[in-house]
Amino acid sequence: MSEWWTYRAEDFLLFSPRVYWRMFELHNAALWPLHFVTFDAGLIILLLIAWRPGSSARWVASILAMLWIFVGWSFLWNRYTTINWVAAYIAPAFFVEGTLLLIAALSGALAFEKRRPGDWIAYLILGFALLGQPLLAPLQGRGWASSEVFGIAPDPTVIGTLGVLLLARGRLVPWLLPIPVLWCLLSGLTLQTMGEPQAWATYAGLALAALGWIWRIVRQRGSLPVA
Repeated sequence: MSEWWTYRAEDFLLFSPRVYWRMFELHNAALWPLHFVTFDAGLIILLLIAWRPGSSARWVASILAMLWIFVGWSFLWNRYTTINWVAAYIAPAFFVEGTLLLIAALSGALAFEKRRPGDWIAYLILGFALLGQPLLAPLQGRGWASSEVFGIAPDPTVIGTLGVLLLARGRLVPWLLPIPVLWCLLSGLTLQTMGEPQAWATYAGLALAALGWIWRIVRQRGSLPVA
């Protein structure tokens, strides 16, 4: 028997890249044309934050809550678990995130302010989740059938949520961040282990979000009066 340190990450994969992307094809085929609804929901989120920041927080949080719960149920629980038993333990995290977003919507614990310097990072992340992520499949030669769409697949939904949280203020924001961050790390590692160049997109979304938070912290500290 080989020693444990001789194993590589790919030795623990339970599926091949072909099986993985075929899963997205089947998922998209089963839910089509719901993609138009979830994509429009993402556009509504973006427009509400950009043009009605003062009164949009409850609607934005409510929409995101429904999408997280839907993706957790339809993709992770009903689809991903068929090729990866670990997904059965990840799906509840999506339900938790959806519940926290619902609590934020009902309690008014999130708020958006008028646009500030540095917000472009958050809009870039959200824009990529809506428009960039679906293009990765055809750009890599897999065709549109396996595209990942916001509100249908987990990666664009999670990355888009990071963009929204970067624009948000409120006491629940720190509680809403860990699950999206952990998913990005897990998804990126899975794609990287499969040798898929798309891993960079997940890592890039997370890195941009981290850059945005650093910018935000530095700006807030810079605005404090010197003692």
